[in-house]
Amino acid sequence: MDPNIENESNYNPSKYRTPDGAPSDIVIFTITSTEKSTAKKALPIRELQVLLIQRKKWPFEGQWALPGGFCRETESMYECAQRELREEAGVTDVHMEYFNVYSKPGRDPRGWILSHAFFALVHEQWLLKRRADDDAADVRLVPVEEALRMELAFDHREILTDALSKVREKMLTTTIAREFLPEEFTISELYQVIQTVVPDFEERNFIRKITSTQSRKGIIEEAKDRHGEPKLSNRYSQRAAQLYRFTDFSPQLSIYS
Repeated sequence: MDPNIENESNYNPSKYRTPDGAPSDIVIFTITSTEKSTAKKALPIRELQVLLIQRKKWPFEGQWALPGGFCRETESMYECAQRELREEAGVTDVHMEYFNVYSKPGRDPRGWILSHAFFALVHEQWLLKRRADDDAADVRLVPVEEALRMELAFDHREILTDALSKVREKMLTTTIAREFLPEEFTISELYQVIQTVVPDFEERNFIRKITSTQSRKGIIEEAKDRHGEPKLSNRYSQRAAQLYRFTDFSPQLSIYS
């Protein structure tokens, strides 16, 4: 066997430069709801917000950043993100997806750090008891547009920008709106949640299209009580509106059909 050809008997990891760390950074989105103080019933004011932590130590001490932390040898990057989500936000079992890796030289003063970025969609009720972890000075929800104007630590503004773009894309092509809604909701609530994430979304025939268009048929269904009667709600309107729920159906969309 040629000794110059690397194999299992002569492999030496010291020949290769390895990163100084591989953290998982998580963009945690939620939609907050504020009831309107009006005489007539109306949908609440909804706003897309992101969870930020204030760093407690170097580097970027005192600056706001996305939550995250270094991956351990005993866990995968996804498991690291799950752990950080649990430690930083106190939540588990939420919708979380990997979307990119950030490796630009000099992005972190601590060395060659490759950050793997995830986004998580968390219902606001699960963030009510959020608290700062040991390595954070403070934690708070910030409106996304405000966060994008902040001088965030590292390259976290770039990560946030990319995550927002990805979530907006998925809001219009998947059923992730369900992560921000109660199990049963009205069509108006669904429409408002979509617009909260994608402000320029507008569809005048939304009700007809979401309930009848073939490509979307089966995504939602009417909610019914134990007697099989339609369930209605007048929480946000004078006239009772039909309640719906998402099904488990995921349509296969194509740009060619």
